[in-house]
Amino acid sequence: MPEQEILRNYINGKWTHSKQKDALEVKNPAFDEIISSVPLTTNNEVSAAIEDANKAFSEWRRTPVVKRIQYLFKFKDLLENNLDDIARTITRESGKTFAESQGELRRAIENVEVACGAPILSQGYNNEDIANGIDEMMIRQPLGVTAIISPFNFPAMIPFWFMPYAIVTGNTCIVKPSERVPNTMDKIFKLVDQLDLPPGVLNMVHGDQQVAETLIQNPLVQSISFVGSTHVAKKVYANAAAHGKRVQASGGAKNPLIILPDADPEMTSKIVIDSAFGCAGQRCLAASIAITVGDAKNKFRDALCDQANSLKVGYGLDQGVQMGPVISNTSKNRIHSLIDEGKKEGVTVTIDGRNPGGDLKNGYFIKPTILEDINPSHKLAKTEIFGPVLSLMHVKTVNDAIEIINNGQYGNMACLFTSSGSAARKFRYEANAGNIGINIGVAAPMAFFPFGGWKDSFFGDLHGQGRNAFEFFTRQKVVIERWPNVWSRKF
Repeated sequence: MPEQEILRNYINGKWTHSKQKDALEVKNPAFDEIISSVPLTTNNEVSAAIEDANKAFSEWRRTPVVKRIQYLFKFKDLLENNLDDIARTITRESGKTFAESQGELRRAIENVEVACGAPILSQGYNNEDIANGIDEMMIRQPLGVTAIISPFNFPAMIPFWFMPYAIVTGNTCIVKPSERVPNTMDKIFKLVDQLDLPPGVLNMVHGDQQVAETLIQNPLVQSISFVGSTHVAKKVYANAAAHGKRVQASGGAKNPLIILPDADPEMTSKIVIDSAFGCAGQRCLAASIAITVGDAKNKFRDALCDQANSLKVGYGLDQGVQMGPVISNTSKNRIHSLIDEGKKEGVTVTIDGRNPGGDLKNGYFIKPTILEDINPSHKLAKTEIFGPVLSLMHVKTVNDAIEIINNGQYGNMACLFTSSGSAARKFRYEANAGNIGINIGVAAPMAFFPFGGWKDSFFGDLHGQGRNAFEFFTRQKVVIERWPNVWSRKF
């Protein structure tokens, strides 16, 4: 991609330059190098895109679902054939390793595959003769114009939690990528342009918070799908609901992993470290706190530190690299500051990955960092760090660990490592989180399950992916019909 290229919007089936001359720089976080610029699309341009999507809706909703899924079959093939190329773009702008980027896009494709089941998954139901000559049925109908506001950490996967389901159920859709990682969706929409979808069905607008607010407030937009921090998710949920929209807003997390003394040492240590430091800790299901129970403290502490120290950090496209940088210098400085605050509270920095120097000095790198002597009252025990920092905490019993989880603000994920079936059953029953892992470090649901979050990790009723997505993007309509003397009539 040429340096300083200003990305275009994709509106009504056409690539268009924004009339706004102001643009934001997009940088490769591994080198602090500019790779493109993203326009700050004007309110009028966003409103025009919404109007185009609304005009396209009346025809698109009448397109038979068996025809709609044909576009998704083609989309899947295009994504498969361009997987490595898109993955390299993800790595360049988000900092992930190439393998992580490939895995992200594979997850996106899974959602396209599930959405292809729309003829069955979007069915209603009916009952004949609920009374003499009366039938009753429930049918599903699309909402209209839908909007997706996506975050920086998964520029390919997260829009696909929503986008294929929105259009396959007969809605039109507008995607707003994060202004920090817009190149991935730009590349994906070049594939969208090859689908020959009717103009206005699937659109992309670039920009910042102002674009998001325009989508939220415009009366033609019927639903908002958002993923980001809890602070922003609360605002999006309240604002969109106040404007009469259906909303699903995913927020932050503070994901604990509980380690019992009977857990497998080698497997557990590797999985915990992969969970904490994969994607540089910038995922909503990253392990943030490892809570050792009883004798597990002495058994696992050194193994976790050894695993963390062994990770190779660098540019994600270089051979053998296992962890890349965080997204920006601002993020790096915020993480440094949180670690400093923890030290003032008495937290011990056992492995300090700040300021690595050498080949990493020009990028936004923080090596794996491990903190100890954390207790539930510390700020670091309650704050989403969103970086490669793992806090170690110790308790006496599994009940103590579950109490910490259930008293926490967030409820995205909680995991337990054990060889005890009874402990696992107790944990999955009592732990208050939407995604539960047993001997799993990242309990990321497959696309045919909903991506569930509880408490301050999610605002709304229906999550992304699977049946929840089909229900979110459709309205239920109950029809009751009477046909008097239907059986006596001669045809």
